[in-house]
Amino acid sequence: MDSQASGYFLRQLAGYGLTTVEIHYFLPDHPRFLQLFAFQQYDVAPRFPVLKGFLDYWTREIEGPLHSVRIAHNHLIGPQEWRAVDGIISIH
Repeated sequence: MDSQASGYFLRQLAGYGLTTVEIHYFLPDHPRFLQLFAFQQYDVAPRFPVLKGFLDYWTREIEGPLHSVRIAHNHLIGPQEWRAVDGIISIH
């Protein structure tokens, strides 16, 4: 059994959180139509360096011009998740 922490967990400890991205873009062959591309990745808010790198790649390599980008981000690990428990919990 491997006792090393997963890369995703290590990223979360380094400040990365789960980012959900919706990209609306125009179809190259039909410029009046919008298409939606959605995905999730780990990134650091509010700078979003991973997303910015992906969008740079998109504008450089993909023919579909961007219309809009929506971002939702959640830090999965943080101090707000720790709560003190006052009492004893018995499990039978």
